[in-house]
Amino acid sequence: MNAIISASELASDLTGENPPVLLDIRWQLSTAKAAGAPAFDGRAEYEKGHIPGAVFVDLDADLAGPAGSAGRHPLPDVEHFGAVMRAAGVSADRDVIVYDGGQGWAAARAWWLLRWTGHPSVRVLDGGLAAWGGRLESGDERPTAAGSFVPETNTTDLLDADAAAALARSGLLLDARAAERYRGDVEPIDRVGGHIPGAVSAPTTENVTADGTFKPPADLAERFNSLGASETSEVGVYCGSGVSGAHEVLALAVAGIPASLYVGSWSEWSSDESRPVAKGPDPQ
Repeated sequence: MNAIISASELASDLTGENPPVLLDIRWQLSTAKAAGAPAFDGRAEYEKGHIPGAVFVDLDADLAGPAGSAGRHPLPDVEHFGAVMRAAGVSADRDVIVYDGGQGWAAARAWWLLRWTGHPSVRVLDGGLAAWGGRLESGDERPTAAGSFVPETNTTDLLDADAAAALARSGLLLDARAAERYRGDVEPIDRVGGHIPGAVSAPTTENVTADGTFKPPADLAERFNSLGASETSEVGVYCGSGVSGAHEVLALAVAGIPASLYVGSWSEWSSDESRPVAKGPDPQ
């Protein structure tokens, strides 16, 4: 199944006999709170206007565990995640469509988690709410009936720090952050700037067009092939905390290239002073 869906396709599916479950994952990476300004409130934005039938899911509370030594957005407790998905109406035998405000990072995190826990049919609205263009509902919504989804995790799609370090030597490890953070020129969030030795810079922002929709699959495949991806190479991705990295895994899926995610990402790696740090444009 295609990993993304267009707004026109979604509008058509919503009028069908078995419409998909819609999850709204409105979220933004923001340093506003540290500066004393109000943090972005995804639920408030959802309640102002969302695609009819969509249920809000909080990335920080439901798609990640508490921040700590495992990173800013470590894996959530699987039982809690399953309960949240069931409360949102998610079942294994019903399509799920996830979207966010348009950047795609938060929606991709939900997409990755549902795939990692075994849901067979989940897609991301390409371009997010900004691409919708249809009628919006205000207020809160809950499904008429709870879902039955029971998550079952796997190790195939997941990397820990040691596996990421090994993959940077044996395969292809992509760094989805901005190039200046990869080089270590700036680091606005984590303890130190730079990258995992051997990782290749591949900002996820370069996977989308100006309107936030993904570039054509052939263009994405050409990009990743130029960075070292091949039919035989093992590919992994990391970012700052496993959110924008999920978006890069989604872009790779659109290109037909399977990839694993290092969820702890740079926020976990850089917090451990025993881990090596590379700086500059060269992977090593």
